[in-house]
Amino acid sequence: MKDIKYLVLDVDGTLTDGCVYMGETGELCKAFNIKDGYGIVHIAAPAGIIPIIITGRKSDIVLNRCKELGITNIHQGVSDKLAKLKGILSANGGTLAKCAYMGDDLNDMTVMEAIKAEGGLLGCPADAAEEIIGISDYVSKKDGGRGAVREFIEWLVK
Repeated sequence: MKDIKYLVLDVDGTLTDGCVYMGETGELCKAFNIKDGYGIVHIAAPAGIIPIIITGRKSDIVLNRCKELGITNIHQGVSDKLAKLKGILSANGGTLAKCAYMGDDLNDMTVMEAIKAEGGLLGCPADAAEEIIGISDYVSKKDGGRGAVREFIEWLVK
């Protein structure tokens, strides 16, 4: 597989099933898949792949899950994911060609198209938007939040 250094992940619909459970005081919970976490920590990291979270929503729940997994590169409330990723890469001497990105919906399209144009790799869950499925190099057999990220990681390191 290509020399991928960064695994860039969306959260809602990719690391989770896309459901946001809300109560009177705000977000109550999100469901994360243990297999995805295992893949990030025990497959991607040993292969030298650095996880980066870029998500449009803000959630303490995401911060807590990232802390559990040892993910320190977390960016929430991001509307322009491409600009954010370029800034991260610029600060670390990285390029879009060294990125693998997994997303599920139209707010991921711009950054995914840019990564693909530079030779990086794209993945998506089985239940991603049709437009995202159409540009992805790898379409998981699993839905978001159901092990799709783990499957993508395994494909990347083969």
